[in-house]
Amino acid sequence: MEKISWKGHLSMCGANVMWGLMSPFAKFVMLGGAVTPLVVTDLRVGGAMILFWIASFFQKPEHVDHKDLGTLFVASLLGIVFNQGSFILGVSLSSPGDASIITTSMPLWAMILAALILKEPITGKKILGIAAGAGGALLLILGSGQNSAVPAEETDHTHIWGDLLVLFAQFSFALYIVLFKNFVNKYSMITIMKWMFTYAFICLLPFSGSDLMNTRWEELSLLEIGSLTFIVVGATFLSYTLIVVGQKRLRPTVAGMYNYVQPIVACAVAIGWGMDSFNLMKGIAVIFIFGGVYLVTASRSRKEMEEYEARKADLVRDEKK
Repeated sequence: MEKISWKGHLSMCGANVMWGLMSPFAKFVMLGGAVTPLVVTDLRVGGAMILFWIASFFQKPEHVDHKDLGTLFVASLLGIVFNQGSFILGVSLSSPGDASIITTSMPLWAMILAALILKEPITGKKILGIAAGAGGALLLILGSGQNSAVPAEETDHTHIWGDLLVLFAQFSFALYIVLFKNFVNKYSMITIMKWMFTYAFICLLPFSGSDLMNTRWEELSLLEIGSLTFIVVGATFLSYTLIVVGQKRLRPTVAGMYNYVQPIVACAVAIGWGMDSFNLMKGIAVIFIFGGVYLVTASRSRKEMEEYEARKADLVRDEKK
């Protein structure tokens, strides 16, 4: 088994913890009615863009090749625009319960895409780990009563399109993690993020400009402003910073497994707010999730498989001698 990168694991875990916290904070703000989902998304992207540009002034200037600027544009589409935009739109057309369940597909997409693009082996441990993690996440989601019933009139093609958009959001982020696994080592984390969020802000602004102009900012309470601040600074600026750190140090399938941390956090918040209670099923679910992460981490990487095959070939040659 390859050497464990604790920095990578802690980074991915920290990012997904903050993403898990973002859901109840965003829901709290949007229930107030002053801001729409599109405005929340634009504030996330625009706020993070400003913070990354400010941070870039405190590091050594870094020149980015024109070709790489094009690569960063594609990365911003997959990792931010398609991921966040499709998810927000999908949730508005689907049910929260369905959306939560579909998000568990991301590690599976990461494993399949890593196998096709990076030639990472699909091992029994990976399959078992992803199945265990998905099973634990589903236990938490279904056991927390998030899979609320949807009125019959809403279970039509619109609802299906919502589910497909949420699924596409997971596919998009998994593709981003796989395709840019090696590219993120080329430049500093701040440089990569400032350009990705700049491109994303430009792409999203035409769709959210009207909502931004009509937002009733004066109606926001201090708690809502505080929630929005956490969403921008913690669940976007810090989270995406940690994602790059984890992306540099972990295999895509391992990084994707930390997606299962989000329902744990959502469940913990619900218990803390008195909306849910802890029971044996939830304890088993948590064990399943982290057990799944361990199994995927312990599975052989492509490099280890190649080294194993090389040693095996050497032994065969030695025996023939």
